Amino acid sequence: MMRLVDFSYEQYQKALRQSAGAVVIILPRSISSVPQDVVRQFMEIEPEMLAMETIVPVYFAVEDEELLSIYEQTRAASASQGSASAAEVLLHTATANGFQMVTSGAQSKAINDWLIPSVEGRLTGLGGEDLPTVVIVAHYDSFGVAPWLSHGADSNGSGISVLLELARLFSRLYTYRRTHAGYNLLFFASGGGKFNYQGTKRWLEDNLDHTDSSLLQDNVAFVLCLDTLGRGNSLHLHVSKPPKEGTLQHAFLRELEMVVASQFPEVKFSMVHKKINLAEDMLAWEHERFAIRRLPAFTISHLESHRDSLRNSIMDRRARIDTKALIRNTRIIAEALTRVIYNLTDKGAPADMQIFTDQMQIQQEQLESVMDWLSSQPRAAQLIDKDSTFLNTLEYYMGRYLKDVKQHHVKADKRDPEFVFYDQLKQVMNAYRVKPAIFDLLLAVCIAAYLGVAYVAVQGRSLWMNIREFYADKEGGLKLERKGIALSTEQWNKLEIIPKIDAAVKKL
Repeated sequence: MMRLVDFSYEQYQKALRQSAGAVVIILPRSISSVPQDVVRQFMEIEPEMLAMETIVPVYFAVEDEELLSIYEQTRAASASQGSASAAEVLLHTATANGFQMVTSGAQSKAINDWLIPSVEGRLTGLGGEDLPTVVIVAHYDSFGVAPWLSHGADSNGSGISVLLELARLFSRLYTYRRTHAGYNLLFFASGGGKFNYQGTKRWLEDNLDHTDSSLLQDNVAFVLCLDTLGRGNSLHLHVSKPPKEGTLQHAFLRELEMVVASQFPEVKFSMVHKKINLAEDMLAWEHERFAIRRLPAFTISHLESHRDSLRNSIMDRRARIDTKALIRNTRIIAEALTRVIYNLTDKGAPADMQIFTDQMQIQQEQLESVMDWLSSQPRAAQLIDKDSTFLNTLEYYMGRYLKDVKQHHVKADKRDPEFVFYDQLKQVMNAYRVKPAIFDLLLAVCIAAYLGVAYVAVQGRSLWMNIREFYADKEGGLKLERKGIALSTEQWNKLEIIPKIDAAVKKL
């Protein structure tokens, strides 16, 4: 058993080498109370823990009074044994209390036919279905070493929060004919993002290969993927191929730079170019799924590298979200996207003109509420099915602002599955207070000694009664029949036994 504040990779490996029955890592109730260096250290260790194959089960539990009491008792017992003498250790071993930890779960089994759901909705521009389409994408699922503790506040609760706020803002613009833009907007909350973007992959296949009519089939202006937008004073536009001048994606890049420079000078903005590495098992960013299908796409994030440990950590909690940064990033994206689809720059709109103000401003309370809702529950892909409360709420929320909202489901190929999920991700562990095995031996010795003393006492009393009885017989000159033999007093005297009995009686 080890607490997060005392956890280290060396201790973890040592426990595994000692062939422990299990490893229990105790997490604090509030991550904000943990020093940042401890959190950062654990986040760096998580990928190694996931990559390491071990037969020793590893459990994570959130601390409470009972669990901390067990931890303190076992820690105190270990400390006292290390500093005591051999006799004290032996005595302590025989008398100390111990705990037997028993889990109530069965062996994990693969879940067949598990569905990964996604949700899509649209806003149709002025002019109908033939208009170019801007696709806005964010994956909703989280990931970490313990699925039930993976709340994914920044990755990618922040991305979904921004997507939903953009849906709300643009639904108001698309409500009135005079503020309709000449672009269709397609919003897609994808599932399985942490499993190589399986929801996006199958969604693209169904829309591009298996249908004759789709917004993706015709004219896609660009795809904007939202990922980890809840912290920091930097924004990075990740691209697989730098956009060419004259294209709409280059115009969006230019607008982002302009909005940041004129309205948010404290933000550091840059474009990060990384080619797609098809030799890797996992893609770096979600936009690469679209780029593989030759659709212009990019991902905007405050992370400079896709290898940042924040993207796959159970330490990614609500306390780590900077609400001001989230609101600011939402506004930057909304302002730049609006300037692009309404062509405001070419129409002479000044760079510092703020569009989303007054009644059209970003609603801080609503954005915070959505962020609280997303980060209050684990969203690992193997925990969310098509009938989950989370997915139904997400579909309902998108349905308030978008049209043609529907779910899209992905199921693994039975012949060559791309992913396999398992059950028994959450178990109940019972702690029983027990004595060590040597205590049973000591107890048996004590019981045997007690019975021996009792036996000697009973036998001694019987002997004393016989002696008294024989002594009285001698004085009275009577005969005593012992063991079927009758002896007179003279015969007993001849045996010279009376003096010995007299001496024995005096001693007693």
